[in-house]
Amino acid sequence: MKRLDLYIIRKFIGTYVFAILLIISISIVFDFNENMAKFATNHAPWRAIIFDYYANFIPYFANLFSPLFVFIAVIFFTSKLAGNSEIIAMLASGTSFRRLMRPYMFSAALIAGINYYLGAYVIPSGNIVRQNFETIYKNKKKQTSANNVTLQVGPGIIANMQQYDNMSKRGYGFNLYKFENKKMVSHMTANVIQYDTISDERFHWKATNYKIRTLTGLREKIESGMQIDTMVMMEPMDLVYNKGQQEQFTSPELLRYISKQQERGSTNVVQYEVEYHKRIATSFASFILTIIGASLSARKRKGGMGLALGIGLALSFAYILLQTVSATFAIQAGMQPMLAAWLPNILYVFIAYFCYRQAPN
Repeated sequence: MKRLDLYIIRKFIGTYVFAILLIISISIVFDFNENMAKFATNHAPWRAIIFDYYANFIPYFANLFSPLFVFIAVIFFTSKLAGNSEIIAMLASGTSFRRLMRPYMFSAALIAGINYYLGAYVIPSGNIVRQNFETIYKNKKKQTSANNVTLQVGPGIIANMQQYDNMSKRGYGFNLYKFENKKMVSHMTANVIQYDTISDERFHWKATNYKIRTLTGLREKIESGMQIDTMVMMEPMDLVYNKGQQEQFTSPELLRYISKQQERGSTNVVQYEVEYHKRIATSFASFILTIIGASLSARKRKGGMGLALGIGLALSFAYILLQTVSATFAIQAGMQPMLAAWLPNILYVFIAYFCYRQAPN
């Protein structure tokens, strides 16, 4: 680390933090103005608005639009350096443009690491609180029931229920089939099945008005009763999906959930796979957008930073748009989730290479 490196790193990080504070502050003002009537109508307490909603709103959107903030920060302070002829002085002293990019890459790595850690481990718990607040005080309807649910809960074990209510954690018209060598060996039915939310064990259900048929060759054994405790390898989160639910999982939890659902033969995991890969791809985007931003704004221009800033904003918004479109294609049109998450980065790598080759040498 030389004095020049520390100088650029301070400029980069300082401008990045300033851009976040400025844009998020404006976003909070617009968001509060838009939702003030809903908060008043639903009697949202100020404590909940500040600590449950906005305290989790700020890190979520700061992390979501981090590539935009990186781009703006790089273009803004690099254009200032170029306008003051500091870039010219650095290059004239024998410093190559490649060497000049070293502190930029170090700063990008620092930001990418922090963003990934926050997005993968910290922000998901805050998303739970924020989304619960939105459900109560912003009238965002939450899916609370499901009909005709069928899923594989174990090897050769199929669970089915006619209706499930997530508010009461209760299912109706429950069937549990067990197969061995493609032959049914057990069949359990229950009028009502209730998830035990206070049990120390997971997958604990209570079946009411149950009947169990056990088939052994040509013999059939029937057991029935009013109530029985049973272990069924499913949870309420497996039965009802709500928009944004994947944002409530940490990255290790996402991997476990995806693996569990794939073992069950479920195909409703695309949005979870996209979310998992997007967290990594978005962090990696800091490097790509830093190269593009520095390459665009390192040249001293007569008109100042206006042109570079305009091109940079256009490219950054196009990146966010492409990220959203590719994720939608993965969910709706069957695109590979990993490809959907990395497609914007793949395209922008070529743009970054072109800009870097055209930068001052």
